[in-house]
Amino acid sequence: MRTDKCMEVVNADQDVISPVSRVSYYPLVIKRGHGAIIEDADGNEYIDLLSSAAALNTGHAHPKVVEAITEQVKDFIHYTPCYMYHEPLVKLADKLVQVTPGDFRKRVAFGLSGSDANDGMIKLARAYTGRSKIISFIQAYHGSTYGAISLSAISLNMRRKIGPLLPDIYHIPYPDCYRCVFGQKCSTCSMECIKQLEIAFKYYIPAEEVAAIIMEPIAGDAGLIIPPQKYMDKLYSICKENGILFVSEEVQQGFGRTGKWFGIEHFGIVPDAVIMGKSIASGMPLSAIVAREDIMQAWEAPAHMFTMAGNTVSCRAGIATMDIIEDENLLKHTRELGEHVINRFNRMKERYELIGDVRGTGLSIGVDLVKDRHTKEKASEAAAKICYRCWEKGVILTFFASSVLRVQPPLVITREEMDKAMDIIEEAINEYLAGDIPDEVLKVAKGW
Repeated sequence: MRTDKCMEVVNADQDVISPVSRVSYYPLVIKRGHGAIIEDADGNEYIDLLSSAAALNTGHAHPKVVEAITEQVKDFIHYTPCYMYHEPLVKLADKLVQVTPGDFRKRVAFGLSGSDANDGMIKLARAYTGRSKIISFIQAYHGSTYGAISLSAISLNMRRKIGPLLPDIYHIPYPDCYRCVFGQKCSTCSMECIKQLEIAFKYYIPAEEVAAIIMEPIAGDAGLIIPPQKYMDKLYSICKENGILFVSEEVQQGFGRTGKWFGIEHFGIVPDAVIMGKSIASGMPLSAIVAREDIMQAWEAPAHMFTMAGNTVSCRAGIATMDIIEDENLLKHTRELGEHVINRFNRMKERYELIGDVRGTGLSIGVDLVKDRHTKEKASEAAAKICYRCWEKGVILTFFASSVLRVQPPLVITREEMDKAMDIIEEAINEYLAGDIPDEVLKVAKGW
């Protein structure tokens, strides 16, 4: 039963916090969490399908993560690796190089967030290749630092009034087969999206000046778009032919989210570098770049040094996170449960014209809502209202790319919890279709 405690906090928040720091969905105030369950300040419980923006793959307050953090803070909280050494930093780095694709020597550079890891990759690619140009993708989201915003091309609000951004960063179309910007169909696709890159190389971006292509193997905030294998193979071969680093940006899709350690593994491609963040330390601030040793030798301190990077407590949490994924066999669980969830959503798709597309891998699933399946016009209001009603019924569900329901629960979620959440999603869809969700919720549920 909701009381006034949540709204007290929300109202106080609005008095002191800059609006730049929040995208609004509903007035949820977190008090505690365990596993895949959240409790709010009024004592209501919710099944979490967001995982703090895919940052809590091991769930809320996993006992092994809590134990690791508690043990470490009793010894010491932090001493900067900029000048000194600590064992958890080395242990975590060693575990990361073991699971990162590629049978070659690798090194690790730590940071604090996925944003700064993206910034770092720009610096590293330029230092290693001696080239200045970086290519990213339209609809990409890489973070909110200057380099990450420069790489991103998903929202004008990220760019308004803060330029100029970093120079020599270019964007090409992401291969979105559901809403192909070139009007192609999968059966007759001639990969116009790759041709756009080839045209750029021919007329205005000299390939020999390109340091890296930085790509999410699954475009998260664009709506969980999965590129076709033939696109990935061709892009990778272009990089190899032209001495361009192929960088897999795994901030959202890494650490088991897709049923493998990293999303790029689904394509059988070995990247030159991998960018990591979010779930690397189960909610503690940490990021990393893992790259070939020869690449990592190209830059020197203090090009990517932060006083708090590789924080001792965060590293202990990171070690525990990786142990949990291995010990609890979460990759297998994620693959199996993800298949079940996608099958259930596809059965809903048969019943509801509102659902235009269901896509995803593991427990990274997008449900694309449309006004019309032929035109594929996005049903933005439907997404907002359905998510709001799910919250009212006890499920934390959000949307991005205007109309895509974001289904990214903690990987520890049980099948029973997931089925209950999906029952509630279907109830909310029916209530939306019946006109039972008022327009006033749109004043709050604005989303991305």
